[in-house]
This record gives sequence, C-alpha cells and structure tokens, in this order.
Amino acid sequence: MAAHANSPVTGIMTGADSMRPASLIAHARKLEELGYPAMWITDIFGREIYVTAGQLLANTESIKVATGIAHIYGRDAIASEQAGRTLSEFSGGRFIQGLGVSHPVAAEMRGVPWENPVTKMREYVLAMRGPVPIHTPTDAPPVPLYIAAHGPKMIAMAAEVADGVNTYMQPPSHTAETRATLGPDKVLTVVQPTCLTTDPEVGRAAGRRALSIYLPLPAYQRQWATHGFTEADWSDGGSDRLVDAHIVWGDEETIRSRYQEHIDAGATGISLGALPTDPADPKSVWPLVESLAPSST
Repeated sequence: MAAHANSPVTGIMTGADSMRPASLIAHARKLEELGYPAMWITDIFGREIYVTAGQLLANTESIKVATGIAHIYGRDAIASEQAGRTLSEFSGGRFIQGLGVSHPVAAEMRGVPWENPVTKMREYVLAMRGPVPIHTPTDAPPVPLYIAAHGPKMIAMAAEVADGVNTYMQPPSHTAETRATLGPDKVLTVVQPTCLTTDPEVGRAAGRRALSIYLPLPAYQRQWATHGFTEADWSDGGSDRLVDAHIVWGDEETIRSRYQEHIDAGATGISLGALPTDPADPKSVWPLVESLAPSST
C-alpha cells in the first residue's frame, strides 16, 4: 500500500543528538526530498535544540523544523521567545516552536525547584507573549506554538494560551479525549512511534526500546493508569498489552489503520517516530520512512 499526497503524516521525529552534523543535515535534506512537511527534533541533554534547529533551517529550503519539544527548564521565557522569532524570521516562517515541562530531573540537574507543571507552563507562555519588547521586523512570520500535554489540565490550559498540543505515544482513545478538551479549532499532533515489521518479536522489541526510558516515570504511569493499565504492565520491561497499545508495528496497512484511528479521533496529523527494525542499523528505519512519504507513488 503506497503513500500518497494526502498522507496523515505531517512531521517526522528525529533523534538529532545521535547523528553526526553532516549526517543530520543529509537526513534533513532527504526528508525534504521525500516531501515531509516538518522535521521534529528532541531536546534531551545533547545539542542545544534551537542552535540545531537553526543549522537545519539554514541547510534546507522548504521543510519546516520544529522543537519537539524544547523543555522550559532549559531556558527562560524571554530567551525562548527570542529564539523562536529569530528562527522564524531567518527561515521565512519555517520554524515551529514546541514546548514542554519535561520531568523533574530537568529542573533538578539545573539546581532549580520543580514547580506545578500547569502553573509553570501557563506563566511561561504568558511571559513569552507578554509586554517585554523584542525587536524584530513587523513583517516577521508568526511562530506557531504547541505545548506537549497529556493530562486534561495541561490540555485545557494549552487550549487557552497556545496554538495546539502535541501528544506522545498515546492510544487513539487518548486522542479523542484530548480533542474533546482542546476544542475543534486547535492543532493536535500525535507523535506515534512506529516500526515496519510483521514479526511480533521484532516489533515488540522495538516498542520496548522506545518505552524503556518512560516506564519508571510517574507522569507516564499515571497516564497509563487512566487507560486501564496497571503496575504489572509497566514492570519488567513493559507488557505486550502496553507495547501494542502505544507503539504501532505491522505492515503498511496496519500502520495506516492505526494512524486513521487517531485522525478519526480528532488528530490534525501524525508525527512519525520511526523505530529501526535492527537497533544496530539506524538505516533500517528508511523502508518505513520512504513508504509513508507524501512524495511516494
């Protein structure tokens, strides 16, 4: 089943920190050639995310680059506003700003206290859009601002102060709940880790690798619990049930079917998190990436 121009995939998640500079730029250019609308990059503890976005924008022509997500404990609100406006101005409006609170470790490693996530994010976004003068040309393109949100309070707050929401590794039932809280007019991007394989062992192994860093995190455990999962599901590497609900694996038809479930539930689009079938071979993601590309025929 071939991809086509009305593909639900509106972006592709990329672990930029794991790639050498030349390889990362070549990767971005290949995604651009394949017709992907946007490339999302992560903010962990490697490269500075806005500097990386600037390099990618400077070395591409049409693809948008999004922070997916820049965590707000890494820089203050004015610095984030400056970064977003600057990248948008220099790229002709090809920058998308995704923000998130991350997890307590992001605050602890910087020696600052962890705050109520909803309150912290609201105050941060209001400070970004506040009265502090930031001098850019009046015709500089506006910067779309999306907030990473899973819980209803964060989603409701995002509906008030942002242009939309990103969710990560959630089932279609969560997408439906998010849309109901978010309202009809905001962007809802579902980041969906995906592995192109019909081998259950390969698919679930890829899924467990993707889930592994989230299994001990209380925020994710609370979210999973609201959808009927228990401690047994996130213990011992994650149950098959947890993996299959949150990671898509299978042939193209199976993958597209899950994506369509998200679209039917209210997602604006899917950001593809391509998982390698072989963890020792990063290039093993390309059959999936190429098969779902909007430019494929």
